Amino acid sequence: MTTVGSVNTLRTLFVSSRPLSWVNTAFPFAAAYFVTTRHIDAVFIVGTLYFLIPYNLAMYGINDVFDYESDLRNPRKGGVEGALLPPQQHRRTLIAAIVTNVPFLLVLFAVGSPLSGLVLAVSVFAVVAYSVVGLRFKERPIIDSLTSSTHFVSPAVFALVLAGASFTPALWAILTAFFLWGIASHAFGAVQDIAADREGGISSIATVIGGRATVRLALGAYLLAGLLLLFIGFPGAIAAALTVAYAGIVWPFRSISDARAETANRGWRRFLFVNFASGFVVTMILIWYCTH
Repeated sequence: MTTVGSVNTLRTLFVSSRPLSWVNTAFPFAAAYFVTTRHIDAVFIVGTLYFLIPYNLAMYGINDVFDYESDLRNPRKGGVEGALLPPQQHRRTLIAAIVTNVPFLLVLFAVGSPLSGLVLAVSVFAVVAYSVVGLRFKERPIIDSLTSSTHFVSPAVFALVLAGASFTPALWAILTAFFLWGIASHAFGAVQDIAADREGGISSIATVIGGRATVRLALGAYLLAGLLLLFIGFPGAIAAALTVAYAGIVWPFRSISDARAETANRGWRRFLFVNFASGFVVTMILIWYCTH
C-alpha cells in the first residue's frame, strides 16, 4: 500500500469511528470505574482507551460496511456524522476493527471476573449484532433502539462490575435512566434517515412506526429518564435537568411527517452539541461527588 493510500485509509477509519461520539462510550466507563475505585490505575487507562477508539471503530466501522447501500442515499454520510466507505475499504475496515479490538479485549477479560467478562461479551456482541448480516439487530424495530442503548450503557456496567461496585437502588435508577436516554437518542437519530433507509430497504424503529410516533417515543423516554433521576436526590436533580435539554431538542419535531423527516437533522446536530455540554456538567457533578 502506498503512503498516500495508507493516509487515505487512516483518514477513512478515523471518520468511520465517529470521533464526535468517542466520549459517549469512553466517559461512561471512565466515570463509573473512577467513582467506584477512586483511583486511576492500569485497568482504568486500558479500559478508557478501549472504549474511546477501538470500540467505536468496531461499532461504527462495521455499521458503515454493511450499510453501504443505504449510506449511498444518505446526504449525512461522508463527514463527521459517518463515513461513506467505498467498497475497496470494506475489508480493511473490518480487519482494522479486529486488530484494534482483540488486544484490549484479551487484557480486559484477563483482569476481570467471570461476571465482568460476561458483561463485556454482551457489550461486544451488541456491537457486532447491530450490523452484521445474519443478525442485523438494527433492522429489528424496538430491538434496534435497545441494542443501540446497550452500546453506551454496557461500558458503564462493565466498569461497575469490574470495580466491584455495590448495585444500590439509586445506582439501578441511574443506569435505567441512562438506558432510557440511549433508547431515546437512537430513536430520534433514526428519524432523519427514514427516506434513505426505506430506499435502501432497511427497517428501523422510525421506518416502521413513522417519524411522528418515533419522536414522541423519544420525548417520553427522555422525560421518564429525568423523573427517575429526581428520585435519587441531590445531585441527581441536576442530572435530571439535563434530560429537559434533550427533550427540548426533540420537542419541535413531535409532529414531523415522514416526508419531512430529513429536517430532524437540525435537531440531531443540536443533540451532538448538547452531548458535550452535558458531559461537562456530569463531570462537575462527579468531581463534587468524589470530593464530598
